[in-house]
Amino acid sequence: MATIQCKNITFDNIQAIFFDKNGTLEDSEVYLRSLGQKAARIIDAQFPGIGEPLLMAYGIDSNSLDLAGLMAVGSRRETEIATAAYIAETGRGWFESLKIARQSFQEAEKYLEASPAPLLPGSLELLQSLSAAGLKLGIISAATTAKIQAFATRYNLGDYLQAQIGVDDGPGKPDPTLFLQACEVVGVEPSAALMVGDAVGDMLMAKNAKAAGCVGITWIGKSDHVQGADVVINQLSEIKVLE
Repeated sequence: MATIQCKNITFDNIQAIFFDKNGTLEDSEVYLRSLGQKAARIIDAQFPGIGEPLLMAYGIDSNSLDLAGLMAVGSRRETEIATAAYIAETGRGWFESLKIARQSFQEAEKYLEASPAPLLPGSLELLQSLSAAGLKLGIISAATTAKIQAFATRYNLGDYLQAQIGVDDGPGKPDPTLFLQACEVVGVEPSAALMVGDAVGDMLMAKNAKAAGCVGITWIGKSDHVQGADVVINQLSEIKVLE
């Protein structure tokens, strides 16, 4: 067990810490914006005029991404469903609309394979130090489990992560299921685990699971994006293990 300090807040008897991926460990803003833009263009080529409404639904405006919007915090399944709803408005059947949405995102991802999102500053160093202190670590993300595994492999994080939990067919954030699954995987009670994330969904998920606490990180200083956090930080280096 360890005592974790973030600014003037301390969390006692912590055995595990779970992290969101996009916007917490991974600098995904440019990648997600590009992914949404590419997918919208692919779909617009098939259904002219649908591209702009899709970008608005994704939370993409020109060269900016709404960090509380669908593309930033929604799961892939949620994004595909929202996309399919716009396609269905053109008169296509629902299952065909879902198929087109899914294929469009798969094609967009292939286009962006050569430009993966980088780690955010301090991510590797923090995981290394927390692991060395004996804490169980994991990622809980709206991304699919396969995407989390690919991320961990790309940046050689696997040795520090005991849990890699994504949204596949089950519920996403803020449902507590993902957090409870992560706790079960690493063998700790929710009351001994912290959540670190950059979105309200992360905070609500941790609260719903009766976690020991939730740490909101906002690299851009917008604390409303992590409303409900027990403490808000601006750098991962603000998470410290007390001796």
